Amino acid sequence: MAAQMAGRAGLAVALAALVGCATNPVTGRRELSLISESQEIQMGQQYAVEVRQSTGLVPDSALQQYVRAIGLRMARASERPNLPWSFDVLDDPAVNAFALPGGSIFVTRGILGYMQNEAELATVLGHEIGHVTAKHSVQQISRAQLAQGLLGVGSILSGEVAAVAGIASQGLGVLFLKYGRDAETQADDLGFKYSLADNYDVRAMRSMFEMLGRVSSAGGAGKLPQWLSTHPDPENRVAKTDQRLAGITTDLSKTKLNRDPFVRHLDGLVYGENPRHGFFAGERFNHPDLAFRFDFPAGWKTQNQPSAVVGVSPNQDGMIALSIPGTEAPDQALAKFLGQQGIVVGATSRSAINGFPAAQADFQAQTQSGAVAGRIAFVAYGGSTYQLLAYATAAAAPGYQTAFQQSIQSFNRLTDQAALARQPNRIRLVRLTRDLTVDEFNRQYPSTVSVTAVAFLNGVGAGTDVLKAGSWAKRVQ
Repeated sequence: MAAQMAGRAGLAVALAALVGCATNPVTGRRELSLISESQEIQMGQQYAVEVRQSTGLVPDSALQQYVRAIGLRMARASERPNLPWSFDVLDDPAVNAFALPGGSIFVTRGILGYMQNEAELATVLGHEIGHVTAKHSVQQISRAQLAQGLLGVGSILSGEVAAVAGIASQGLGVLFLKYGRDAETQADDLGFKYSLADNYDVRAMRSMFEMLGRVSSAGGAGKLPQWLSTHPDPENRVAKTDQRLAGITTDLSKTKLNRDPFVRHLDGLVYGENPRHGFFAGERFNHPDLAFRFDFPAGWKTQNQPSAVVGVSPNQDGMIALSIPGTEAPDQALAKFLGQQGIVVGATSRSAINGFPAAQADFQAQTQSGAVAGRIAFVAYGGSTYQLLAYATAAAAPGYQTAFQQSIQSFNRLTDQAALARQPNRIRLVRLTRDLTVDEFNRQYPSTVSVTAVAFLNGVGAGTDVLKAGSWAKRVQ
């Protein structure tokens, strides 16, 4: 039986490869592709909309246009010039950049803040363009679809329970797959090639990898660079970049770095977490822009994510998540949630929460991760309907009932004036009139972050490394 199954699987792979092959535009080789270009574009654009909505874009049209122009120029000179390319700067402090199928590319304000010049930006954009031109996502998804039927498999619960329970579905998790070492090397090769073809000083690729290594070692602005977590082996990549540099004949002294135009676009850019999008004061989560507050149980691990603020119990068997699903009335939102397949409804209530219209219910559900039980509430406030979801494993849920109810009932208007007035740190530029060590610069122009962070923002080591007269230096205020 096992041999027969293996034979059938091998035949299926062979047939799929026969009918689902396409020519790779970069290599010219025939390879497995179960997704047409139109499907690739449609998929990427669909999830690009989700990324923009869930994370948000930096509200700086000049910066957006600047990054977009650089990316489009290189993309249109690539092997796939006719894709509907897009380039956006996400309002995200994580040090990251990524590409979706079909040409939607994102960089974060977190990674831009640590860059020193336009050439560094070009090498990162070129790398992400390379993932698209070489169809790395298409290859990954085709393999997954062939092996597991991943794109056609939905979870038992398609709604909010499934999402926060971490159940696999075809969403962004499919698109943010880690690429293999060969794919990353190829994307580096392509990024190097595209940047050099656009007359950039490709030594900037080396400095980018060095910067990411420094930020990773020091923890940066409190976050491990995500670009390193999905783009591994930084030391090896520096060595490979040196090999590429040794093999070119271009006179790099005549290529462009464009430091001043790049750095000037960073003046005023938010650095680190933006408290206007919410911040914690102990167990309390305050959101100044939306003017609400919400309390998590003491001792829970909390995180403010783009689409929700969540807390996880110390034993990791319970979770509370607050999100804004829409503008439907609480009754309607609750009915939609409870109407999902697999939901078993318990006691319901229409009692207001701190004077705001609300609807809530106990529920149980069977997920791919096991049985869960908890409470769901929807609260109308400020023109939106907030979803308050608290659940735990079925075995642990009885012990969390009080904590769940206390957190749900804590949702209220934010009236603390200090919390309402909280502002983010921002990168500010200083034109240096003389050489200054990093320590001297930090004493003369104090920042709200450590001297080490200031050094990394300026692409140098801490302490006695020198910032040159005539250059723009970054500080944080």
